[in-house]
Amino acid sequence: MTSSTGADLRTRIQDWLPKVVLAPSFAVILLFVYGFILFTIFLSFTGSKMLPLYTFVGFTNYSRLWAQENWHIAISNIAIFASLYIVICTALGLMLAIFLDQKIRGEGLLRPIYLYPMALSFIVTGTAWKWFLDPGIGLERIMHLWGWESFSFTWIKDNDMAVYTIVIAAVWQTSGFVMAMFLAGLRGIDNEILKAAQIDGASSFQLYRRIVIPMLRPAFLSAFVILSHLAIKSYDLVIALTGGGPGRATEMPATFMYSYTFTRNQMGVGSASAVIMLMTIAAIMVPYLYAELKEKN
Repeated sequence: MTSSTGADLRTRIQDWLPKVVLAPSFAVILLFVYGFILFTIFLSFTGSKMLPLYTFVGFTNYSRLWAQENWHIAISNIAIFASLYIVICTALGLMLAIFLDQKIRGEGLLRPIYLYPMALSFIVTGTAWKWFLDPGIGLERIMHLWGWESFSFTWIKDNDMAVYTIVIAAVWQTSGFVMAMFLAGLRGIDNEILKAAQIDGASSFQLYRRIVIPMLRPAFLSAFVILSHLAIKSYDLVIALTGGGPGRATEMPATFMYSYTFTRNQMGVGSASAVIMLMTIAAIMVPYLYAELKEKN
């Protein structure tokens, strides 16, 4: 009887111990993540300026948001940045993964080189690329010192081209991470399937187009979700690289939200822009999670 009671007690402790250990972290996440998300949604319907106010104004902040020219510039910039960022990162990551999957010599050295940029923060990446692209001290200056006086690369100071410098820096940082995702997917494909296709006379191009790439669908989906999330919340890279300039040429929704909330003292409008960003991320994440859960069931 005593041993049975002791066994029951140990079982209960084992069941409750993980919950007790995780409870503080869960409570903190519940408060400081989901709690502040709900608070931000609430503020978007109030007349908050420099400090939170609790006067309900309905959808006034959303009307004011979509009437702002800067918001339309930010939407246009994020569309250009996100589309190029996702497409180039996915294509480059897939090519690098296929290259490393050929069991080449030095793979153990190349993999860390490709992955190293992801270990850096976006602030470091933005600062480094700002120095590199600055015409006065970066690539253009180096080319001039080497004797190529006609060389010119002033994208970072050009209103029409500045947004593409953010694409370059973001792709440099993230393509190695996407490569690792695709490489894991490639290594998970059964070699017997590939050998059978080769025996049937499939060329390397047909092998990848008809068998390998379709089997990498989960990796493509995961890469799309992660890259979309990184693109939408891109703030630190933009601030470090261009500061949102020249002018408003590289304004993004994240920089718009910060500016209107903490600099222009229009917290209600800033909160409304944050809610729009949240809805965009949710529109990407929810179908992905639904597809994943449906496959498991």
